[in-house]
Amino acid sequence: MAAEPQSSTAPSPLLAGYARRVASAARFDELCGADGAVRAHWSPVLDLLGSLDTADIESRLASAQQHIRDEGITYTIYADPQGRDRPWALDELPLVLPQEEWATLSYGLAQRARLLNRILADVYGPQTLLHQGIIPPEVIYGAGGWLPAAFGTQAPGGVFLHSYAVDLLRSPDGQWWAVADRTQAPSGAGYALENRLIMTRAFPELLAQMPVASLTGFFTALRESLAFHAPCGDESPRIIVLTPGPLNETYYEQSLLARYLGFPLVEGGDLAVRDGCVWLKTIDGLQRVHAILRRQDDVYCDPLELRSDSALGIAGLTDCVRRGTVLMANALGAGVAESVALQGFLPAACRFLLGEELALPSVATWWCGEATAMDYVRSHLDDLVIKSVHGLSDFSPIFGQDLAPEARMALLERIEAAPERFVAQEWVRLAQAPVLNRRPGSMQLEARSVGLRAYAVAGVQGYQVMPGGLTRVESHSDARIVSMQRGGASKDTWVLQRGDHEELAFPPELAAPMLVVHTGVPSRIAENLFWMGRYTERAEGMARLLRLTLSERLHHARRHGVVALHELVWRYGLVSLPEGVTSAAHIPVEQLIHCATHPAHRQGLAETLAQLGRVGFSLRDRLSHDHWRALNRLVNDPALTGNLTLGPTLVWLDRAVTGLAALSGF
Repeated sequence: MAAEPQSSTAPSPLLAGYARRVASAARFDELCGADGAVRAHWSPVLDLLGSLDTADIESRLASAQQHIRDEGITYTIYADPQGRDRPWALDELPLVLPQEEWATLSYGLAQRARLLNRILADVYGPQTLLHQGIIPPEVIYGAGGWLPAAFGTQAPGGVFLHSYAVDLLRSPDGQWWAVADRTQAPSGAGYALENRLIMTRAFPELLAQMPVASLTGFFTALRESLAFHAPCGDESPRIIVLTPGPLNETYYEQSLLARYLGFPLVEGGDLAVRDGCVWLKTIDGLQRVHAILRRQDDVYCDPLELRSDSALGIAGLTDCVRRGTVLMANALGAGVAESVALQGFLPAACRFLLGEELALPSVATWWCGEATAMDYVRSHLDDLVIKSVHGLSDFSPIFGQDLAPEARMALLERIEAAPERFVAQEWVRLAQAPVLNRRPGSMQLEARSVGLRAYAVAGVQGYQVMPGGLTRVESHSDARIVSMQRGGASKDTWVLQRGDHEELAFPPELAAPMLVVHTGVPSRIAENLFWMGRYTERAEGMARLLRLTLSERLHHARRHGVVALHELVWRYGLVSLPEGVTSAAHIPVEQLIHCATHPAHRQGLAETLAQLGRVGFSLRDRLSHDHWRALNRLVNDPALTGNLTLGPTLVWLDRAVTGLAALSGF
């Protein structure tokens, strides 16, 4: 349960109107109780904000947003025109949770991870749960995540679920409920780490004063667990992170995770199966891979036995998993535990497998394949959310209260025609938390709907829970679903810890990444590094040539060298001669400016930098922070719009030459 609110001397300008809105809302508020009093664990945050003037806060927030742009922190929303270039959305006000509450929640998270691991071991092994009728076979075989090819596989150390995430929400009474389990390739842990790094820069004094638990131990446990369970014999374990590639929505996070853990980030084409083992193709030859931390869905991992049209997987990988020559984290087939239909049967499975009551319950769930559940859905549709057992790939959640009588009847007929395909869950109104609302000359707190994705990892001594997680926040206050793909933002999650808090000059998250596990350079990486060098050289030569040519035009030089410069620009194909012009010396200055600044100019500087950026993005885990920032600033320079005049174009070319010289130095 949530901590009881206590009075606070919080700054009234920030809280103006907030308490009144909380008192009138029938939902849980993270900051204030129903009486409007600020919860005690929030007081240090509000006290600091109250001690800063608006200009100081604005400066800190602007610095945080600049860091996001410089680092190229992105999250792809597939329907967004910005695509993979969409900046990561962060609200700089954290979600603060007291230690007592987190201890209870953490126990429930670890237990839930243990339970799902045991369920996976059972359904791909003896299937006692199905034979005993504790879980209906239709829930396993009909959910879409079942992989027949994985049946009978033995996970190293009995760990099928190395990394686990669960989406949580609060009911109006403050109770935490699980609404969705993530067991295939849980995403977001890297973004949670990045949020902490950004907040450390924005409010260092606050993190130094408050006993906020560090996230470092979670990632250390993941790294040690993979190394411990990897089937490597007497060899040093070689561990990789398998990515679907730069077009994936969370590619930035995958590169951050790989760099922080010290594992190479590879694509399916970088791997091969030989003699029942997985090998990494490097410029020094094949190198044995012992463990794979995958970030792609089950069916895309092996085109030979799973999805034949997948260009992301490795042919023969499933056979290697069966042989036990490589560890897959998470195990192939783990996606079956993500089925919403399974949640209604977890309490009984917990009693059967663990001999315990389920500590972290799911939102009340009814699988329509059961007659009693179908009867309940008919009579309580207005209070329910209808979902597909196949997840969002089938259809988006349907809120019964939104349906007109005709639509209601149509939905019920659709469910009754194939009840095993539908799941109903109780609709719980989302909790709300404060966000900083920026207005010219002022700043206030406003309430927004929030949800929390929490994480657990299978450590050597059992499941270890991340003390925090990825808080997701919607852009409007009455949202019923919190989703980053729907345009939501994120928050850092601060879990307060007991005991003496040692003030650090910087938190462990800012320390150097863990030691890299040295591997050869994959052939694809080597090729991309080659092209990165070529594009850098090409862009630098082009920028210098255009700068010199435009400088001569600016000074109206009449020396013989001016003609030669224009001839070079033309011969290199950077510009074309206008109709009727026979001498390169008469190329219009507008064409030269266009070549230097316009993104649509073929073979121009902007296009060359864009190619450099694309190659650099695919090498994100191989570049240092300074290298990437220098590249990212060049690629996203505001001058690359094609609307400059001669003077500003020369200023831009000075900047470009300096930046490209720095890249050459790297």
